[in-house]
Amino acid sequence: MSPLTADAVLPALDGASVAGVIPALLGARDASWLPPPVAGADAVVLVVLDGLGWNAVREHGARMPAVAAMEGGPITTVVPSTTATALTSITTGLAPAQHGIVGYRMRVGAAVLNVLRWSVDRGKAPDPFDVQRHTAFLGRAVPVVTKVEFRSTSFTEAHLRGGRFIGWHTTSALIEHCVQCIEAGERLVYAYYPGVDNVAHEFGLRGRAYERELATADRLVADLVDVLPANVCVLVTADHGQVHLERSSWIELADIAPLTETMGGDGRFRNVYARPGAARELLEATRARFGDVAWVWSRAELLDDGLLGAGATGTIPGRLGDVVLAAREPIAFVDPAVVNETHLRSGHGSLTADEMLVPLVAARGTR
Repeated sequence: MSPLTADAVLPALDGASVAGVIPALLGARDASWLPPPVAGADAVVLVVLDGLGWNAVREHGARMPAVAAMEGGPITTVVPSTTATALTSITTGLAPAQHGIVGYRMRVGAAVLNVLRWSVDRGKAPDPFDVQRHTAFLGRAVPVVTKVEFRSTSFTEAHLRGGRFIGWHTTSALIEHCVQCIEAGERLVYAYYPGVDNVAHEFGLRGRAYERELATADRLVADLVDVLPANVCVLVTADHGQVHLERSSWIELADIAPLTETMGGDGRFRNVYARPGAARELLEATRARFGDVAWVWSRAELLDDGLLGAGATGTIPGRLGDVVLAAREPIAFVDPAVVNETHLRSGHGSLTADEMLVPLVAARGTR
């Protein structure tokens, strides 16, 4: 039986979600839900501001005047609402169940793979192609303007395969690379900026650092609009939003530890892998202990509910926990294998509006 409650935000995988943006831009899906400035544009620069939720734009509109003034509104990200999963859905146009990157940390074979670092807790890390085989951008060689240090990472290979990598060291270089791509006749440019997510995790959502970073991200967008011609559209979205976490927000899972073999996921979307033969008991114990503060699914329930999309085949279902906890309250669940995670001052991964709703807003260049 599904544990979902009315306050859960479900991913709109067949409509206005991050998984549909690239297919809509490339003509493979209905594009009527894209913001009006996209229609008729000769080229689009898609800017992904990692970690910028729609509610943050609404709350901090005075610090983000450029983004707040753009046309459009909220769309949903995917489940789990986390970078590794959502970026892969953005670039491939697929639901998580289809591309197989179903979390920040997930079990692949006998090991738990940290997708962003592409490291495992035992043995040798798998080949990225064996984990995620789909080509980005529907097979087009789209320019990818992202941080230079991401050039040779395995996660880049997994979610940007087939893109044409262009590295930046500074935001001014990011802007210049985008302009050069447009001047060279590119019809679609993908640009990625991770600052909002990085600052939120380090400082939380309630301090000066976060507010300054929102203003910095807004200036990046404004400067890009200012240097592009009117026949080019700047389209802004994000992979997920954020929930503020205090140090006291982190909850130990000691009560279910005897039934647990290992864990994965994020603090707010925790995959729990059962000891052999203990899956049913683990589900019952987890739901009894944490059902008042989290949505708790078995693997089968999560897949049957379609929250990760349809079509999970092969090894993909087993990458999810036997039990999954998604926090409803502003809390996170501790994985004893990654205790440093408890230093994070923001989190994401669950189905709250703060995490699931992201902007999809656009403006034409003004040059």
